[in-house]
Amino acid sequence: MTVSYELTGRTNQKARTREALIAATRDLLAQGVVPTMEGAAATASVSRTTAYRYFRNLSALLAAAYPHVEQRSLLGPDPPVDPAARLAIVVEDHTRRILENEPEMRAVLRLSLQGVRPPGLPMHRGLRIAWIEDALAPLRGQMAEDELRRLIHGIGATLGIEAFVWLTDIAGLQREQAAAIIRANALGLLRAATADENRTANDGELGGSC
Repeated sequence: MTVSYELTGRTNQKARTREALIAATRDLLAQGVVPTMEGAAATASVSRTTAYRYFRNLSALLAAAYPHVEQRSLLGPDPPVDPAARLAIVVEDHTRRILENEPEMRAVLRLSLQGVRPPGLPMHRGLRIAWIEDALAPLRGQMAEDELRRLIHGIGATLGIEAFVWLTDIAGLQREQAAAIIRANALGLLRAATADENRTANDGELGGSC
């Protein structure tokens, strides 16, 4: 069995070196720089060879530096029943994460556009879709499955760093304005979809009574 380099010998010092590399990566991201292994090593005052002893590649380093998210649900222990209230919790939490971790999210987006997709990062593990699915769970059985999937994916497309970058960089909005529009768009899609569903149901009832 192979023993991790960090678990042998001077473990406390190795833990500090690992944290220094992660902190250096976060510093570079905060400056708007997409890190390289060499750049992170230099910023942490260690050699490139040392950096590779802790992280096998840039993807692994970014996964360690990215804000850690493991929750499969953002709704808490006593979530509301109303889908709009549930979605509002998810949307608020997600836009807060964007505002707090924008440099890291932008860096991962840049890497994605270059075809580099670190699998350990939340945006590549489907967590955004899982959170929206969880919020809209009360709609299962009330909407056709294909319509619900379209709604989930539509909200997911409005909710991420991709939309935030367009609103700030292209549309020229302030960060808080962009976050407010993202929240409004996500909730607006839900309102429109449920209104359409109610109209369809009402039309069916009227048609059946004729």
